[in-house]
Amino acid sequence: MKLIAINGSPRKNWNTATLLNKALEGAASQGAEIELINLYDLKYRGCISCFACKRKDGQHGKCAMKDDLTNILERLETADAIIFGSPIYYMNITAGMTALLERLLYSHSIYSSEIPTIYPKKIQTGFIYTMNATEKYIEESGYKLSLKPHQDFITRMLGKPVELLYSYDTYQFSNYEKYESSIFSEEAKAKQKSEQFPVDCQKAFDMGVRFATNA
Repeated sequence: MKLIAINGSPRKNWNTATLLNKALEGAASQGAEIELINLYDLKYRGCISCFACKRKDGQHGKCAMKDDLTNILERLETADAIIFGSPIYYMNITAGMTALLERLLYSHSIYSSEIPTIYPKKIQTGFIYTMNATEKYIEESGYKLSLKPHQDFITRMLGKPVELLYSYDTYQFSNYEKYESSIFSEEAKAKQKSEQFPVDCQKAFDMGVRFATNA
């Protein structure tokens, strides 16, 4: 069983990456082959609407663009499960993650009412979100609705419902005194980091275990 985790954060050692690595640890504990991909190490663009992946005389399911994402898209097709991870910026996933999903999902969609996807197999997927906002704010504001469209497309293209993990009110800075952040309580943030974030890490680990045992 092969599990690939994709870090859509520009930070390789912070909240999102930590949770993804915990998920990979969980999968590895069950004997899975694991891999972490840091998107911000790569140079690539989103979909350019060339429609090469839709041509009848072309190769369906293959993005025609050639850049650092080309090999990644090929490797993803070898995975038995994928876990996406992204911090939330302005009510949505990062630009890097959005560009990946454009290339991955659109190239495997087809304009046919009978064939919703030409992805080579149905695989388990997860999405881990990290955010500065509190759970109370997210629930009361309806914020999650902005994240649902890409979840629905992942389910449609890759074949199975997406398992979700939200990590709220995350620690943004290693030293709050260096930044203008007076709207936050550093004490409350530190408490959340010490008490809740380890719980989130365990949830991520458990996700990895489930993916490895159920694939």
